[in-house]
Amino acid sequence: MIDTTSMTIKQLEAMLAEGNTSEDFIEALKSDKRAAAAKIIKKIERLKAEEARLFAMYEFEREAMAEGCELVAGVDEAGRGPLAGPVSVAAVILPPDLVLPHLNDSKKISAAVRDKLYDEIMEKAISVKQIFVDEKTIDRINILQATMNGMYEAIFALDPQPQKVLIDAVQLRELPMPSLSIIKGDAKSASIAAASIIAKVSRDRLMDEYDKKYPEYGFKGHKGYGTADHVAAIKKYGPCPIHRQSFEPIKSILEADNPFFAFS
Repeated sequence: MIDTTSMTIKQLEAMLAEGNTSEDFIEALKSDKRAAAAKIIKKIERLKAEEARLFAMYEFEREAMAEGCELVAGVDEAGRGPLAGPVSVAAVILPPDLVLPHLNDSKKISAAVRDKLYDEIMEKAISVKQIFVDEKTIDRINILQATMNGMYEAIFALDPQPQKVLIDAVQLRELPMPSLSIIKGDAKSASIAAASIIAKVSRDRLMDEYDKKYPEYGFKGHKGYGTADHVAAIKKYGPCPIHRQSFEPIKSILEADNPFFAFS
C-alpha cells in the first residue's frame, strides 16, 4: 500500500505525470487528508473519464475490424450551412491503435486543439484526403448533392482504399465497399471525428485567406456563416464571388436588385 502522507504534493503530482492512476494510488490518496490530494483524485477521475470516452469512440472501428475490415475510413464535412465559400469534405483512415487525446467533434473543441489534432492526424493517419466543393457547384446542384459528391471523391482518392466507410449522417449508397451512416458520428467515431477536424481546419484556413481578398465581409471571424454582421455586409456591399447565390437571404437580395434575376 502506497503511503502518500509521507510524500510531498510535488512528488504526488510527479507520480500522476508519469501515468500512475492505479487503484492503490487512488485509495492511498483518499486516506490523505490534504486538500491537494483531493485535487489529484479529481484529476485522475477526469483522466479516466477521458480515457473511457476515447475508448468508446473506437467502438464502430472495433466492430468493423471484427468483421475483417482493418482499413476503416471516417468521412465528414464542414461548411454546409454558411452563406459563402465551399463545403469542405475529408476522409481519414486511422491506425487502429492510434490514441489522439482530446479527439472529438470539431465543433466541441477549441481552434488551438483542432490545429494540434490536425497536425497529428496528418502525420499519423494511414491516409487522408480533403477536398473543397466550390460555391458555384453548390448553387448548381444543391448543398446536399455537392456534399455527397465530395464525399465520394474523397473516399475514392484514399490510398489504400478502405474496406469499410463510416459516414457522419449522410448515406452513400453507391460505394463499392460496406458503409455505415452514423447520426452525430463526429462525436461517436474516432475516424469520423478525425475527418471532421481535417475538413473544418482546412475550410477555416481557406476562409481566412478569403478574408484578405474580401475584407469588408469579415470572413475571418464568421467563416462565411450567416451572422448579423455578415448579412449586413452583404446588404451594404452586395454578394461577392464566393457567396452562394442559391442561399437566402442572398437569393432575395439579388432578385430585389434585379427583378429579371432568375437563379438556375
